[in-house]
Amino acid sequence: MKPPSHQIAPALVDRSALAARRRRVREDALFLHRAALDEVQDRLSMVNRTFTDVAIVTPIPQIWTGAFGSARIVEDAEVLALTEASCDLVVHAMALHWANDPVGQLIQCRRALRPDGLLLAVCLGGQTLSELRAVFAQAEVEVSGGLSPRVAPMAEIRDLGALLQRAGLALPVADSLSLTAEYRDLWHLMHDLRGMGETNALSGRLRHPTRRAVFERAATIYADHHATPDGRLPATFEMICLTGWAPDESQPKPLRPGSAQMRLAAALGADETSLPD
Repeated sequence: MKPPSHQIAPALVDRSALAARRRRVREDALFLHRAALDEVQDRLSMVNRTFTDVAIVTPIPQIWTGAFGSARIVEDAEVLALTEASCDLVVHAMALHWANDPVGQLIQCRRALRPDGLLLAVCLGGQTLSELRAVFAQAEVEVSGGLSPRVAPMAEIRDLGALLQRAGLALPVADSLSLTAEYRDLWHLMHDLRGMGETNALSGRLRHPTRRAVFERAATIYADHHATPDGRLPATFEMICLTGWAPDESQPKPLRPGSAQMRLAAALGADETSLPD
């Protein structure tokens, strides 16, 4: 039985608007996707495994097809075109931060993996565009007296790591790296974000043009609080990398509590001191 329509929470992301923004991407603005590709290739080089059935979930296929020529490209959608137990490697590339149901995306990827198959996901994290978020919030309050949704609330690394476990993946690992790009001014940054297809596609976004005074005030605050000594504006992009394996009996298991054969102090060559009661 479906819940009444008034009880269904609205989707955070307007997928139609997101698709329209992605249709206008520019090749010269896709440096984050190229950085994600470098991270994926670097991590795969450290895995002693040859993958033969690879699927890549991506909104920007042209970045990935050259590097993974035989891989199947899967459109970034709410329901992924993945067949159960068909892959030994799934790469979810720079799309998870736009998912209305990120754990559902990871579950679909896990189901597509054979036992001991690898999922490698790369997405933007919660520290992304921290400067832009702060200056727009201040500018909008000062000029308009309120706030509107402008930047998607991207997940923190600890939350994304927990999603791997919720999705049923074994040996989960989450780590991040921070990239900083510098821009001439706020309009240069906004132009680049449009070229990436990463501008506002939230369902709750304003449906009328933002007053120019808000942008001008934001530009001033950005320059006053964040400009480099040579007047450039830094923009932070946090890239989070998630890895997890489809469960398999061959994988290492944690030891049973109390099964250790040696005290930690003895292993470290240290003296063991009892704590007072």
